[in-house]
Amino acid sequence: MRTRSLLSLIAIGLLHAGLLHASEPVASPATDAASCVEVEVDGVRTPSYNCLSQKLQPKATPNSATPPQMGSEAIVQRPSNQLGLFNRAATSNRMGNTFGTSVYPQRPPAKP
Repeated sequence: MRTRSLLSLIAIGLLHAGLLHASEPVASPATDAASCVEVEVDGVRTPSYNCLSQKLQPKATPNSATPPQMGSEAIVQRPSNQLGLFNRAATSNRMGNTFGTSVYPQRPPAKP
């Protein structure tokens, strides 16, 4: 009986020590203070998307009052004729006086 209680006491102690060890955070190497931490649970790695999103943000310059533009914002602000889109003024010039009345552009009269 005494050995059984001693074994159960040892088993409880080991279980308690294992639970304490599992609840402690795993220390990552301190090579880079701004590094992202990947967590692995049951063999599946999960990156920290919040950290990765912060790393992908454009660097802020302290001297500028406005934030830097992204490449897509610069494209959106270009005129439509530079993007190859419809431009009413250019189409009206090309079609002449037939703009809005005919599908054929205005042409000079044929020479006899």
